Amino acid sequence: MRNILIIGAGKSASYLIKYFLDKSHTEKLHITVGDINLESAKKLVGNHENASAIELDVFNKESRQTAIKEASIVISMLPARFHIEVAKDCVSYGKNMVTASYISEEMQALDEAVKEKGLVFMNEIGVDPGIDHMSAMEVIDRIRDNGGKMILFESFTGGLVAPESDTNLWNYKFTWNPRNVVLAGQGGTAKFIQEGTYKYIPYNRLFRRTEFLNVEGYGKFEAYANRDSLKYRSVYGLDDVLTLYRGTIRRVGFSRAWQMFVILGMTDDSYIMENSADMSYRDFVNAFLPYSPTDSVELKMRHNLKIDQDDTLWEKLLELDLFNPNKKVGLKNATPAQILQKILMDSWTLAPDDKDMIVMYHKFGYEKDGEKYQIDSKMVILGEDQTYTAMAKTVGLPVAIAALKILNGAITTPGVQLPITKEVYRPILDELETFGIKFIEKKVPYFGYNHDSV
Repeated sequence: MRNILIIGAGKSASYLIKYFLDKSHTEKLHITVGDINLESAKKLVGNHENASAIELDVFNKESRQTAIKEASIVISMLPARFHIEVAKDCVSYGKNMVTASYISEEMQALDEAVKEKGLVFMNEIGVDPGIDHMSAMEVIDRIRDNGGKMILFESFTGGLVAPESDTNLWNYKFTWNPRNVVLAGQGGTAKFIQEGTYKYIPYNRLFRRTEFLNVEGYGKFEAYANRDSLKYRSVYGLDDVLTLYRGTIRRVGFSRAWQMFVILGMTDDSYIMENSADMSYRDFVNAFLPYSPTDSVELKMRHNLKIDQDDTLWEKLLELDLFNPNKKVGLKNATPAQILQKILMDSWTLAPDDKDMIVMYHKFGYEKDGEKYQIDSKMVILGEDQTYTAMAKTVGLPVAIAALKILNGAITTPGVQLPITKEVYRPILDELETFGIKFIEKKVPYFGYNHDSV
């Protein structure tokens, strides 16, 4: 039996583990799932005869190295910052490795050592990054192979709530790490290129510069810019492209409302608020507002943000119970961002019968024989339940398929890499289609950059 070691049994691991369990007999696999919480690992493997759950603390060198030594291939589903310790051991013991995370500088630094040992370290093989890379390169390569020249590429992805579970005024619930949602867009100015002109959006304006998208059967969405779209020019071979933009999808109106938190400073994660544990939600809001001996917190909020009482923005704030004097934050030494996350989780946590949704939208503009063309490519995936979510499906299945193809010798090019070559993306996209993960393409008139943006 070949032993697949999966480190991390979080929310994105359900489909990944099921994929291997379903193939364990035909592919002669044993699946070992290691997690610091043994019960989480046991829950996902059940009583399957070809699987085992182990307690694995990635910071316990002895147990980590023992598990990696016994593996045929290692899959790390840990938070991105923890991959590097696993990766170093995989180099030491000659093990191929797969992650869904962006390639960090520390991971890239291992490239030469990985190549020397003939190993494959496949990264960025989840949904975004992952399916976005593969589906984009499949179309870009096809356009080039047919003699076209790329002049525009836009790519958008959103982890959202399914229409039947969309029950709040924000049209949003947490379908992945809430902390990442609260901190989205921080840490750098968004950069992209539009019709040959470089564009920059600082964080304080990010959520007021949105592009609108329509997805047949699902309505209208908006997207705000990701941090650095320009780094993908060389990755995708688009150094001469006139427009390159990557963004995050939300329902229309979300970004305008989120901007209120940005303006007030509630998304700041750089300092601790005194006495945060005993602070009420109302106290938290008031901490960001001017002092007034007469005006209420609500009045100060509306005046500070210039919100009318009948504005939908105000209704969204009320829905979050932000002004409740009896609800306590209950977090010691918390930052504003951590407190905001706690408040939002009260309202935006998925209910037991809620379903999530992944939306991905690509735009490809190209020139051929003096004429300009555009292809729009869209994918919508709905979750089944709280275990088998759309997020778990679109993150876990590409990871699983890639790992098995590496194990079976179908993917052999060594090095620290992402899935942008035909050797990698073609067989994975083909298999993903058998699970219903596929794109609908449509040729549309070429309009260039969407000038409906705000």
